[in-house]
Order: sequence, then structure tokens, then C-alpha cells
Amino acid sequence: MPLLQQPGRRSALARIQFLGGLLCAGLAIVVAIPLAAAEDAKAPTIWRLEDAGKVGTLAPLVLGAPQSVNEAAVGRVLRFDGSGDGLILPSIPITGWSQFTIEVRFKPESGGKPEQRFMHVEDTKGSRAMMETRLTEDNHWYLDTFLLSGTSSLALIDKTKLHPADRWCWVALRYDGKIMTSFVDGVKELEGPVTFVPMVDGKMSLGVRQNKLYWFKGAIQEVRFTPVALPEAGLQRPGAK
Repeated sequence: MPLLQQPGRRSALARIQFLGGLLCAGLAIVVAIPLAAAEDAKAPTIWRLEDAGKVGTLAPLVLGAPQSVNEAAVGRVLRFDGSGDGLILPSIPITGWSQFTIEVRFKPESGGKPEQRFMHVEDTKGSRAMMETRLTEDNHWYLDTFLLSGTSSLALIDKTKLHPADRWCWVALRYDGKIMTSFVDGVKELEGPVTFVPMVDGKMSLGVRQNKLYWFKGAIQEVRFTPVALPEAGLQRPGAK
């Protein structure tokens, strides 16, 4: 004879199932919130340079008269004349980061000076992160990335790794906590070990070194700061919007 389930037992079972469902939903929410927060913590800070008077949420000190122009290939950009145009920004996006990736979409122009600094980050302790170009007489350039922290420093530069001027490209400086690596259009160029302590508050410049030397001639469309060492496949490259 089949065993009949009593009404009280059915009610108890239903309550257990209901409470179990609430517990599962609660756990899903608890798990989802940290995962979302972790993803947000890895999200890049993106600056699109369209107006010299505003970069991201910052109001820079404008040197000279960087021009907002429209480039068919990439849209609105800021152009620097190579002799007096630059921006000084009052804070550093990478403050406190033990690892990071800095990416810049830019177009070095022919006819500039041999040595040019298009990005200079420096904190109040003197630590520096810099991205530079060297321009040859036949209007090719090669990348120079530099990190300095206390007595530890490293420059990644190779004059044989040439790229034509007057073309848009992406360059990147990546630091994973031990190794700095440089990239052009998502392709690794050089790497080496360096100790770089997380930066404190400071300033940064675009288009020139902060002491107003080594002016950059060309245009900058976008700068990205990501608080992780991005894999090569995650870097910006030609065709990115």
C-alpha cells in the first residue's frame, strides 16, 4: 500500500524548498557583487583627447595652443606643434598601482625634433614613467619607454625597430610588478627587469616633458591606463575604435 504524505509534511517540505531557494539566490548575489567589483577594478581609465581644456575629468594647464582637429582615420584628436604645445595634468591615474598598462594612440609627424617626449608621469618622490620617440632623418621613429623608482631604472630602446612617421599607431608600456615591456601596435618590442614602487601623488604631461623640453610634434587621440599587466592579446592595435 503506497505511503501517503501527510499535509503537515508537505507544508514543511515546501517551506524548506522555499528557504533553500532564498539561500541560493542570496549566495548568487553575494558571489556576483565581488565578481562585478573585481571586474570594475580592472577597468581602464580612458582619455580621448578632443579638447585641450578637458582631459577625462581633469582640467589641464594648457601650454601653447594644441589644436583640436578631425582626422579621417580616427576622428577628433589633439595636435601638438612640436615647439610649444603641451598639457600639464594635476594628477596621476596610476597612483598606488603595483602593476599597470599604459597605451597611447598617436601619430608622430615628420619634421619634428630628434628626441620627443609625448608622455611624462612623475610623482612627488621623483619616480617617473615616460614614453618617448626618436625621429630619424628619413622620418622614421623608434620607441623609448622608461621607468625610474629610487635607484632602480630601465630604458627600453632599440634604434633598429623603426616605424614610419605620419601614420596612426598604438604604443604601450606594461609593468607586471617585475618586468617592463614595450609594444607597438600590439607587438612586443623589448622587455627587462626593473623595481618600480607604486607611485604617490604627482603630475603628468602630454606632448612635452614636464620641464618643457623635448616637445612632441604630432597628434594624440587616446590614452588608456589599466591597473593590470594586460596580456598581448588584450592590447589595443590597428583597427581598434
